[in-house]
Amino acid sequence: MTDMIPSVTDHTMFGLFLQADIIVKIVMLLLLLASVACWAIMIDKLMAVRRLRREAAAFEAGIEHGAGLPTEGALGPVALSALRSALAEWRDGDGQESRKDRRERIERAMRASFAAELRRVEPGLPFLATIGSAAPFIGLFGTVWGIMNSFTAIAQSNDTSLAVVAPGIAEALLATALGLVAAIPAVMAYNKFATDLGRIGQRFNAGIGIIGNRLARDGKSRAANVAE
Repeated sequence: MTDMIPSVTDHTMFGLFLQADIIVKIVMLLLLLASVACWAIMIDKLMAVRRLRREAAAFEAGIEHGAGLPTEGALGPVALSALRSALAEWRDGDGQESRKDRRERIERAMRASFAAELRRVEPGLPFLATIGSAAPFIGLFGTVWGIMNSFTAIAQSNDTSLAVVAPGIAEALLATALGLVAAIPAVMAYNKFATDLGRIGQRFNAGIGIIGNRLARDGKSRAANVAE
């Protein structure tokens, strides 16, 4: 009856994968694919966040450079879109509204423009959060399934020696390890990018408040400084 459990000679990760049950193999492949997808998203978001950080710095520098508005040539696409939205709102004013109302309308337009640009960076972040929370449980499912099969084969073989038990357990635990490999970087990356985007948003919002105040206070002379 000892031939009920296949002899395991390759104890590498690839060897354990090849000797695992079909369900465990599927779980491992799904986790590997999820890990690759997470790393692709992380690389893309890392470049996007760096670009936004540079834009935020240029936006702040343009505001601090003088008392007027920053020139369009010094701004990136996100800040430029927000500035143009502000100028469009300023031009649409009827001249009868109060300074407070004019400022709120301009700032609201800039924030809406910035939020629209920011949403373009957010796709992929929910996937990182999902993999970070679900991957360990998916790996655990593969482990439980593999251990059940190992114990069933052990019972049929009537051989409980460590040499027989250990390989099957190792195959099953590999699924949990892959789940953690996929989940840990995903969670760390999601938290980092969420924090970075929040800080970048605060920097832009601070500049939006300054521009809104300048346009509302003395719109025509300030807007004249913008290079059309």
